[in-house]
Amino acid sequence: MDNRELIESFSEFKSSKNIDRVTLMSILEEVFRAALNKKYGSDDNFDIIVNPDKGDLEIWRNRIVVEDGFEEDDNEEITLSEARRIEPDFEVGEEVSEEVKIMDLGRRVILSLGQNLRSRIQEHDSTILYKKFKEKVGDLVSGEIHHVRPNVVIIIDDEGVEMILPKDQQIPSDYFRKGENIKAVLKDVELKGTKPQIIISRTSPLFLERLFEQEIPEVADGLITVKGVVRIPGEKAKVAVESYDERIDPVGACVGMKGARIHGIVRELGNENIDVINYTNNLNLYITRALNPAKVSKIEIKEEEKKAEVWVDPEEVSKAIGRGGSNIRLAGQLVGYEIDVFRDIKLQDEDVELREFSDEIEAWVIDEFYKIGADTAKNVLALSVEELVRRTDLEEETIQHVKGILSSEFDN
Repeated sequence: MDNRELIESFSEFKSSKNIDRVTLMSILEEVFRAALNKKYGSDDNFDIIVNPDKGDLEIWRNRIVVEDGFEEDDNEEITLSEARRIEPDFEVGEEVSEEVKIMDLGRRVILSLGQNLRSRIQEHDSTILYKKFKEKVGDLVSGEIHHVRPNVVIIIDDEGVEMILPKDQQIPSDYFRKGENIKAVLKDVELKGTKPQIIISRTSPLFLERLFEQEIPEVADGLITVKGVVRIPGEKAKVAVESYDERIDPVGACVGMKGARIHGIVRELGNENIDVINYTNNLNLYITRALNPAKVSKIEIKEEEKKAEVWVDPEEVSKAIGRGGSNIRLAGQLVGYEIDVFRDIKLQDEDVELREFSDEIEAWVIDEFYKIGADTAKNVLALSVEELVRRTDLEEETIQHVKGILSSEFDN
């Protein structure tokens, strides 16, 4: 393989890898200098001339002519008799430039050159790929499912780039088949050695926000702003939206006629239930809207503790809390406050406020009942032990003990 053949082979390689010619030539020179340094001990006295237009590369070694017998470094010096075999007019002290052919470097060096060139070009491609996708973190991406494994799904985009969807970034109801196309949000780009690993997510709140931008023109155009997104992937989500144009109903625009716009997003998310609410700077009103579909009677804000105590009618408690506490948890995340829900009832003579038992029941235990709206003795007694175990962080033994104390109050 001569110089020209080596350049042309990597020019073809460069075309397939989308590396510009100038960068390729720079890499070629660096790799050749490393090879010269290894073979001759130094590359300082070598000129490497790369001609990208002709696809050619020349290597010239420059040495100073010395008297025969006075040569100390055969890399940087050449004897007079040897120099005159190149050109009979050379004199001591003159510089001799002699072209070095690739074949002169030896088979092992040539093989190493090819390997190093490929390695450097692949490293360059990895760097470009890393920078490109690092700038796209947070963007919506799509691709074809290439391989499905137990803990990860491999996706290939339109440019042949591999993306990884880990198990913990998949919606619980997701079911993948090879060859299908899926959407996700670009979560992160990590370097594994020199190779970038592109991580995508379908559970991130940002994925839902990007779907709103894609599916709802007013959001894409900036007429409607998404102010907040919280999710329990595949189960429930809340999205707060706002419009500065009074003529636009942001919730109506996002939901669409008979839910036409939101249905596409819901299907993409595995039938995730999405509540769209109007954003407001009025915290009380924001909390009220966030607890939808429950109707709120009264709210007390504890600003320093970042807590909100909310009262609702007894029949609204289950709506406010939601299945498994999902509604109240998401509402709290959306507004940035811990929310406690209480039953808004006037105590009858035969019922007793739960805090009246603080001398017999520890305060933290009472607080657990308050979190689920059971703020009176009869509220607690009306719920089964199994229900209380499921909805609170209390042990069955503790609940049985509390029920005994409360029951004795009405037995007397």
